[in-house]
Amino acid sequence: MKNRMSVPGIAGTVFTIFMALVWIFPIYWAIVTSLKLESKTMTNPPQWIPIPLTFANYTRVLGESGLFRWYFNSFFTSIITTFLVIVLCALCGFAISQLSFPGKNLLYWLLLAGFMIPGQALIVPLFSMLADFGWVNSYQGLILPQVIAVINIIIYKQFFDSVPVELRDSAIIDGASTLRIFRSIYMPLNMGITWALAIVTFIGIWNNFFWPFLITTSESMMTIPVGITQVTDSFGVQYARTMAMAVLAGLPVVAGYLIFQKRVTEGIMMTAGLKG
Repeated sequence: MKNRMSVPGIAGTVFTIFMALVWIFPIYWAIVTSLKLESKTMTNPPQWIPIPLTFANYTRVLGESGLFRWYFNSFFTSIITTFLVIVLCALCGFAISQLSFPGKNLLYWLLLAGFMIPGQALIVPLFSMLADFGWVNSYQGLILPQVIAVINIIIYKQFFDSVPVELRDSAIIDGASTLRIFRSIYMPLNMGITWALAIVTFIGIWNNFFWPFLITTSESMMTIPVGITQVTDSFGVQYARTMAMAVLAGLPVVAGYLIFQKRVTEGIMMTAGLKG
């Protein structure tokens, strides 16, 4: 008897394909536009295949903009911020999950309450404070405000809660310090979620536009998303060149995800197996 898909199964497959096309189309359009002549970017009807095909937009972006400086700023801030987020959030999550100290429950509820406050509500006081510190247009101003990641603390706490308490008790009997227990037991058992959070955090910092746009005042301190807005000339925005910059900006993120995708998936499966 031949297997036949049910109506809900067919509908689900069609919907999945449709949503995949919706997500892929902007990427396709950005690549196509970046390979067009500027005069062909706004034609009606639109040109779905770039004819003639040109790489002039890429050569001009690479040669005439501060792309490599923006790349460095994005890499530097994303890597340092991701490292700080993982270390600090893991330590905070471990403390709330496994340690006993006065006010622990109050601290946890304050973190939850802070998580509910929109980040936009803190922009003005945060910018004013950094201006008083003299950190406007600096790496400190770019990095430190983005280290705040309450959701990561909550996620780590939930994962640390599920680690068998017998492992910690055995380590204490063997004379292990609290930091050693954290480093040798809790972090290795939760490397899956650590890799996942690190990659999500890196991508979020790399793509962040709003805060770097506010805190940087010179082109030499701009990150890639902010630098894209500088691709203009005396005639205004150059769409083909802007799309070329956008494609180049997204390449490191895509490459990083493809490289680490298997490791993240395997790590999460191992962590889920431990908890199951």
